[in-house]
Amino acid sequence: MTTQPEKDTTQNAVKKTIKSPRRRAREFALQGLYQWRVGGHELAAIEAHLMDGEGFEKADSEFFVSVLRGVVAQNEVLQEHLQRHLDRPFRELSPIEACVLLAGAYEMVNCPETPYRVIINEAIELAKGFGGSEGHKYVNGVLDKLAIALRPLEVESRRPRR
Repeated sequence: MTTQPEKDTTQNAVKKTIKSPRRRAREFALQGLYQWRVGGHELAAIEAHLMDGEGFEKADSEFFVSVLRGVVAQNEVLQEHLQRHLDRPFRELSPIEACVLLAGAYEMVNCPETPYRVIINEAIELAKGFGGSEGHKYVNGVLDKLAIALRPLEVESRRPRR
């Protein structure tokens, strides 16, 4: 009897847990946005604190700074973009969902080189990792609608032909 070699599930699990520098940057940016939104901390202090944090050396620091500073600078405009696709006022969102949505909206507007699907998937992972049990579904729905509004040609080109 011939047996198939077993797949190395340990190696597969390690591959899944390795985070890209961009993913790490998004996680740190989310933490910073949360501190800014909930705690009212100064942006410079937040940046310095997070950049000194454990694991930051593995993050894309330029992207981190871009997202953190960009969301804060464009906060009102990003909220306006998002509000059109929300079922309640922005201020009623949980702080994590609000920050994830702001970061996703920032990327949709300012990072055309990043495919909208990547932005949505990354936001979903952030919401799963840091938010409530069902928050990722809400984030997915809102950012999907936002992508249609902000990137209609890209979204249309990704739809299957009938």
